[in-house]
Amino acid sequence: MIRGGKSYASSPPAFSNDAKRLLVCTGNTVSIFSSSTGLQVSSLEGHTALVTSVIVVPASSPASKILCYCWTASLDGTIRYWDFSLPELMKRIDIRLPIFSMVIPSILCQPEESNGKASNLYAYVSIEDKKVQENRPKALHGQIRKCNLTKSRMAGGIILKETARPEFLTMSSTGEFFGLRNKRKLHIWKVPTKDSDSIVAKKITLHHTKNLTVLAFHPTERIVAAGDLTGRILIWRGFGNQKFLIGGGPANERLMNNKEEKPGVRENDDAESCSTWHWHPAEVRVLSFSSDGAYLYSGGKEGVLVVWQLDTGKKKFLPRIGSPLLYFTDSPDPSLTSITCVDNQIHLLKMPSMEILKSISGIKPPLSSPEICEGPCSRFSFDSSAGLVAVHTENYCIQLYSLLDDRGVYEVQVCERNHQPGDEVTLVVTFVTLSLDGSMMATGEVKLPEEEIGGLVCLKFWELASEKRTFSLSTLIYEPHRDAGISAVAFHPTRHMAASSSYGGDFKIWVCKDEIQQSGQMLQNSGWMCHAVGSYKNKPMTAAAFSADGSILAVAAETVITLWDPDKNVLMAVVGEALTPIVTLSFPGKSEFLLSVSRGSKPQLSVWSMSKLTISWSYKLHTEAVACSMDISSFAVLALPESSESTCNGGNGLILLFNAEDPTPVASWSVTKAKGGGLAFIQGNLPSMEVDGLDGKPPQLLLVYINGDHEYVLFDPHGDETRELSVTKRDGLATIEETGQFGYSSVYGELPEFDLKRNRISVISSVPSERPWETIFSGPSHNLPPLTKLCSEFLESLLEKRIPVVQ
Repeated sequence: MIRGGKSYASSPPAFSNDAKRLLVCTGNTVSIFSSSTGLQVSSLEGHTALVTSVIVVPASSPASKILCYCWTASLDGTIRYWDFSLPELMKRIDIRLPIFSMVIPSILCQPEESNGKASNLYAYVSIEDKKVQENRPKALHGQIRKCNLTKSRMAGGIILKETARPEFLTMSSTGEFFGLRNKRKLHIWKVPTKDSDSIVAKKITLHHTKNLTVLAFHPTERIVAAGDLTGRILIWRGFGNQKFLIGGGPANERLMNNKEEKPGVRENDDAESCSTWHWHPAEVRVLSFSSDGAYLYSGGKEGVLVVWQLDTGKKKFLPRIGSPLLYFTDSPDPSLTSITCVDNQIHLLKMPSMEILKSISGIKPPLSSPEICEGPCSRFSFDSSAGLVAVHTENYCIQLYSLLDDRGVYEVQVCERNHQPGDEVTLVVTFVTLSLDGSMMATGEVKLPEEEIGGLVCLKFWELASEKRTFSLSTLIYEPHRDAGISAVAFHPTRHMAASSSYGGDFKIWVCKDEIQQSGQMLQNSGWMCHAVGSYKNKPMTAAAFSADGSILAVAAETVITLWDPDKNVLMAVVGEALTPIVTLSFPGKSEFLLSVSRGSKPQLSVWSMSKLTISWSYKLHTEAVACSMDISSFAVLALPESSESTCNGGNGLILLFNAEDPTPVASWSVTKAKGGGLAFIQGNLPSMEVDGLDGKPPQLLLVYINGDHEYVLFDPHGDETRELSVTKRDGLATIEETGQFGYSSVYGELPEFDLKRNRISVISSVPSERPWETIFSGPSHNLPPLTKLCSEFLESLLEKRIPVVQ
């Protein structure tokens, strides 16, 4: 099994002492990347919940740069001490409360001195305690507490601060101060020089008139900077020079709030001066001083890194990063830093030129703004042979991500437009479709109308350049179906041919002519042109798919399926009809079957026999995604339960594996976050399949599941990790019930039970009508029954009409 797609942006990363490695919090683990190649080299595994902090123990001397120890904290309520060069867990501390942030003021010492005598090593943690609090007007679940790392216990129940929710802690590089921002205030503590369990850090509070978002400490002077929601940067100089107040628990907190603090007034703050800079148009998310203290780095939602000269206020920029910034991390090497972005990328920068040396690219997160366009949009497209997935990004790009290597390969800029994060959405990339061999790609985009005026639909075809292995634009088609939206694009399995269907009531077949002969010369021409146009009763065309050999093009006309000869553009047959409009069509491998999916009030998963032109079997299923194998007749379905609760909380669901010939599921797997997820079969080998590192083992058919947060898992669908289901007869209808033990409990964690007994999945049965003449002429003329059957039923209808009414 291969897991991937984890977030690199959940917490700030940390450099090793030699700056050759970057430790990144990725879900329940800490992934260690090489700063020179950007590739993962190892990981720290053991936490059972999200890792929120990683702190590298610094070298006490230049000769000890190879020191490879770190502390981690997690929402599982544990603090762990690691030797990440091996990697090996050295110590585990359980405080039994979720830790959202942790700082360690004095981390030059190991947990034990070389002579074996224990040293006092303390950490300050931001935790969440949801116990009922008595005599409080508001519930304060966040607490700042002190932890003795040496003795593996909390320090005497000391609570430095209570907040409405857990807040992020920031430590000065000298280890002398740490602080947090809480609404319109900065709370700063001075770490005691001689620390013990009973000593409480002294605290001061600085005020502002707007909510603060981030803070940073100067490396050598008593200067603190903070950013707010409006884009302003405030700099307090000489803070705490007069005195630090002693804070010791909730009673002292309330006393200080009543006597000392005046919200919104900065004149009474314990600081010599306060200055304001303003360039960012939106909230400031990143603040960090340079190692020498001469510069201040800032960034925010607009995706620009700004460098301020502290003495003069002059600035320079690193623009076009393309995503809002989250964290700025210094390294022991002054020429190397990193910035973490919302789009799950970490850029390694060469300083002071701010040149991007290398990028660690995770899979891009789901789009934050809803896609405003007609019908469902394709969320993913897969290159099964290369093990790639294509996903949409916020900056109008398509990211090609390697599922086997768990890293981004490259991006394709779909729209030539400067994207400003946070701008009003006026352009939507509606779909991306890859050809079977991955050599062609189609994308669609919609320019949204402004005040119900305007609107433009574009279809683009892309070709994969063999030299650079990147896509380049081949053909741009404006309004391919007049002003109607594109519902689907399907590529021919072996030729440069594609079909696009539209909600406007037609579909088009496009061909790419690789070479044309003109004036006795062979000229290269990779442009796409319209080969044929088809329609059926002016119904919206909602889905399209080619058969495995490309001889049949299936196009859904709302609730019926039309079968076409793509070369002659001749209607061959009409199959149907479904209860609600069909949104997906697919041919399972090289079988004679066709799979259709309908959504809405009456969802339906149906398998049609192409030899008999009739339904083979069907289930009432809320289908989120389907995947068909390339060669065999297997397909997988991602199904959602009917209960609205499961859909609202992220969509826990079930993956069902079928053989097209049999309605009995072969296996099933429970999954979380199924809403917005996807499925695909790809060619590859799992790590357990490798034999002595040999690369000669032929690739096997693997199933990949991507959830709504773009996390994914690759596994062998025919392995031992299966859940057996069977079909039984009850009241004349077939229902699916669980009969075996659940061997593969979950793809992502424990899940609520998928109640198949309560939500019975009924086979849609068809019963011959006793009055066939009422519907016999409702279909197309080429689909009429034989003449003998037609005449008898027609005469029977005439006889019925002549029966006199008995009074």
